Amino acid sequence: MKKNYRLLDLIRRNRTPLENHLIDGLVDGRVSRRDFIRHGSLLGLSLPLLGGITTAAGLGVMTSHVRAQGAPGATIRVAMTVPTAAIDPVTIADGGGFLMLQQVGEYLCLDGPDLVLRPMLAESWKPNDTGTIWTFKLRKGIKFHSGGEMKADDVVASIDRLADPANSSNALSVFTGILQKGAIKKIDDYTVEFHLDGPNGNFPYMLSSDNYNAIILPESYSGDYENSFDGTGPFRLEKYTAKIGASFVRNENYWGEKALPNRTEFTFFTDEQSQILSLQGGQVDVVNVVSALGGIGLLNDPSFNIISLKSSAHQQLHMRCDEGPLKDARVRRAIALCLDRDKLVAGLMKGRALAGNDSPFAPAYPSTDASVPQRKRDIAQAKQLMEAAGADKGFKVTLTTERYLEIPEYAQLIQNWVKEIGIELELNILDQGVYYGDAVFGKSNWLDSVMGITDYSHRGVPNVFVAAPLKSDGTWNAAHFKNKDYDQLATSYIAALDLEAQKAAAGKIQNLLLEETPVIFGYFYDTLVPTAKGVMGVQPTPMAQLYLDKASKS
Repeated sequence: MKKNYRLLDLIRRNRTPLENHLIDGLVDGRVSRRDFIRHGSLLGLSLPLLGGITTAAGLGVMTSHVRAQGAPGATIRVAMTVPTAAIDPVTIADGGGFLMLQQVGEYLCLDGPDLVLRPMLAESWKPNDTGTIWTFKLRKGIKFHSGGEMKADDVVASIDRLADPANSSNALSVFTGILQKGAIKKIDDYTVEFHLDGPNGNFPYMLSSDNYNAIILPESYSGDYENSFDGTGPFRLEKYTAKIGASFVRNENYWGEKALPNRTEFTFFTDEQSQILSLQGGQVDVVNVVSALGGIGLLNDPSFNIISLKSSAHQQLHMRCDEGPLKDARVRRAIALCLDRDKLVAGLMKGRALAGNDSPFAPAYPSTDASVPQRKRDIAQAKQLMEAAGADKGFKVTLTTERYLEIPEYAQLIQNWVKEIGIELELNILDQGVYYGDAVFGKSNWLDSVMGITDYSHRGVPNVFVAAPLKSDGTWNAAHFKNKDYDQLATSYIAALDLEAQKAAAGKIQNLLLEETPVIFGYFYDTLVPTAKGVMGVQPTPMAQLYLDKASKS
């Protein structure tokens, strides 16, 4: 297709300098069509407008996101991991818990499987010139299950709760250093301004389904969520029984298209294999998520469908940078050089992952600098580093981790690999609740361990990964990594509104982390959701959320 310069000129007239710079990148070929759509949605450009720009730029018509349709009225049955704590939108931190929240609650915007932001409770958003203030326009006429209309006061109260340190909010990992309580301003009943601590080029993702705590609740919410499960979503709570399961029914007063299923049922399991057996035995229609290793019996079985989504989800191997032999960056690099990432991807993950390069910049991110060389296994170099660090005689250390997905097997592989450089690794594998503890320093096996492997759910942008586990004041800094140069680079990346500026900062971060290696990012794994044949319209996200409003059975 040829470029339509006249249409492009018309579109440019009402665009900001930042938006026009992104359009220039698309037209000049510096920004791919895919990255243009992703970054344009972040800046608040609507999908129809983005499609019009790509068409005018001669790059073809943007395809719409078509969702499967089927007969209404089914009950969709789901197997899932038992939530490890009470269902509380402010504090919940585990996959089972946030899956429950998402069944009834909604976010200001949705991060889809393609990392493109789509409107949800907000109909639009935009930054000011510096990215320090983001303005969100809310949809009108949305009702909570409890009856009141969702308005700006509810949004202000909901996000204030999460940004308030006094509430021990799990979302402080997102908002610390970005957004403070009291910095959310109601402009009118349907307009909210977020006044940030500093420039932030990716902020809308912080209010999206990526931030799983950030469902919008009534201003009057006072706790004890399990008795209400209040929200704005297409399903309402029918019954919730802790440690057993939950069921939901169609919300007939939903603001959008009514859900196809009459009901959804969720059964809680303590292990993955029990979930898989329940699908194979016909007791459920969907397993919320399986690992490539644990789910291998389903992946090649034509009796089931596998929904596979590329993601930024990963297992972080942190190493304490403030004590013992791991205090020396050369030792940490040596451990990283022991990993055979090709075998991790092909063997452990059955090809359902991409190799990591010891930074949070996954291959899926538009801002990742792909020119940074990939770290490879090199035992000779690892031994040289151990000798230079005075650790060539080896040492003993304990690796503490969680019993979840393929993590125990990953730990065993690391244990075997590091033997080659004289490190004796003792494994301490704990149940998830015991591993995470209170998820604060001094009260968490995760955050207090010398070495540990922790599962990190997908995020549509790397901001949380860049900040929470790696900045000096990061709320999830299990490595106890404190590096002023890194902190400055992270701040620069987070502040950048322009995609090319983000990529430049990302490249510097990637190289610094290869040198320091406080955390090993061995691979980024696909989200795998198996369903029974004849089940259509199940919409997972890479975050392992599950949207069932368009689900049906044939």
